[in-house]
This record gives sequence, C-alpha cells and structure tokens, in this order.
Amino acid sequence: MKKTISTIAIFGLLSTASLYAGTYSIDTSHSNVGFKVKHMMISEVSGKFDTFNGSFEYDEKSKTLKTLNGKVDVNSINTANTKRDDHLKAPDLFDVQKYPTITFALDKVKGDKAYGKLTMHGVTKNIILDLENNGVIKDPWGNTRVGLGLSGKLNRKDYGITWNMALEAGGVAVGDVIKLDVQLEGILAQ
Repeated sequence: MKKTISTIAIFGLLSTASLYAGTYSIDTSHSNVGFKVKHMMISEVSGKFDTFNGSFEYDEKSKTLKTLNGKVDVNSINTANTKRDDHLKAPDLFDVQKYPTITFALDKVKGDKAYGKLTMHGVTKNIILDLENNGVIKDPWGNTRVGLGLSGKLNRKDYGITWNMALEAGGVAVGDVIKLDVQLEGILAQ
C-alpha cells in the first residue's frame, strides 16, 4: 500500500510540475512594449507601441523562458503627441515605409538576463535585457498565465537611427540611449 501511495504522490507532483510548461501567446491587452528617451537633455519622454504580437515557451522546471519571439508594428508608435509620432515614423527616424517592424528573438536565458537579437531599422544586434519572472497563475476563467518583465538600454545610433537637432543652449534634442520597458502577460495555448 505504501508503494502505491508514494507512486501516486510522485505522479501527482510530476503532473503538477508540467502544468505550466508550454507555449504562451502574448495577451496584448495586458502587455506593454514601452520606452523612454531623453528630451532636450533635461527630461524623459515615454512612448509605447500599440500593436505587437508574439509567443514564448516557459520551462516550469527552470522557471524561465526557453524561447521568446516578438514583433512590433512600428507604425503604431504612440508618445501621446501626434506631431511627434508622425516625425518618428518619417524617413529621418524610424522610416516606417521601409522598416515597418521591430523583432526580437531570444537566444538564451542565463540567470536574470535574457540574451537575444533585436532587429530594428534593418539592423540586427545582440542585446542583453534584464528578465523578471512575475509568476504563474490560473485566472478565473481557467487559463494559465505567466507574467514577465524585460528591461534594458540600447543606443539608437547602433541601429542607424541618427537624426538629431543641436540646441542653441548646447546639447541635442533627443538622447541616444533608449530605455526599454516591456511587460508581457502570456496565456498558455490550449
């Protein structure tokens, strides 16, 4: 009898451990792809992309990502200022007619760092992002969800986005360093 109980208990633990493993679709209504950049050397302007999609594989054993692929529609850039957004889409900055998407593909996770390739403005570069695992839950509708945060910095000039304007008082209108803040909520595929 003891062997049967312990076999059942072990089987129960194994099946519970695999409940959260699998492929997750990014729930865009509960996720955010955001950024910040210095404006006139004295403040930061925030923005986000309203249209994006992607998926990731979550490994329950290591409690981290196995894969992550995301795609952003650059034309959906939103800084809460239409005139600025139109300029960001123009040929001297993002050039959305020529480069309509930004993509990210995860290579590996090591500790709390996510290593991957970011392609923007036709240029692909390796990037390292801080990875935050916000946990796994079952929602009230029976869906399994994982929350993740990715943050880091990149230099826009590395991607060929070089437009700027010198200020009369010194300095430039737009900083080179872009701070990324991506919050993802994924739903386990059924």
